[in-house]
Amino acid sequence: MGLPPGGRRRVQGLRREELALLAGISSDYYIRLEQGRDLHPSDQVLDALARVLQLSPDATAHLHTLAHPPRPRGLAGTPEDVPASLIRLINSWTTTPAYVQDRLLNILASNPIAVELSPDYTVGSNLLLKVFLDPAERTFRREWDEVTANGVAALRAQIGSNLDDPDLLALVDQLSAGSDHFRTLWNRHDIVARLGGINRLNHPDVGPLDLRAEKLQLPTPEGLTLCIFHADGHTPTAEAMASLAARLDTLTY
Repeated sequence: MGLPPGGRRRVQGLRREELALLAGISSDYYIRLEQGRDLHPSDQVLDALARVLQLSPDATAHLHTLAHPPRPRGLAGTPEDVPASLIRLINSWTTTPAYVQDRLLNILASNPIAVELSPDYTVGSNLLLKVFLDPAERTFRREWDEVTANGVAALRAQIGSNLDDPDLLALVDQLSAGSDHFRTLWNRHDIVARLGGINRLNHPDVGPLDLRAEKLQLPTPEGLTLCIFHADGHTPTAEAMASLAARLDTLTY
């Protein structure tokens, strides 16, 4: 690792002096960083520390955000933050569920087929509250353990250094009071920026669904995300989604 040979260690891991040496900074400067006495480390120093600590790309980006936080603003959004043109667009997708969420995973806009897929996607819902506190979610989400872990890690990634945001604190308090599992995951401090994947669901009427999920960051100051579900063509999931859309047409007309 580029360190001089030394004796046996009582505990695993790098000492402060070794971390500083490998990162190319002085021990005194590293201690100032650790104690919060230098609030403006350069990007080069942050990248060097991330390299030595073998941080993932998501964790490295989070480190930069913590060191150079953007101008503070509330994490929670409102339905009025969603552009009207975007709402018209997703409402035109009759077989493609889509919704817009803020950084706290509040649903700010959704199209009818998303709500038909699950009431979780109703405007005003919070996905974390639904997933952790509603027992039915363990049946609806076939990979519930993975979904919950990724959801908390994604929340950590999105909030950055805004840990004292009142809406975040209220959400964390509510989740912590109702779920031991959430408290365990929250205290792990995992950071993962989720951009998509496969959502494996179990709809009560049409059965198992394997929906591809795309998550697109919108160029808005509120930090909104457009989430889109779609099925591969000529699959049982595509047929099931067409069935849901047809049922929705019947209910509408």
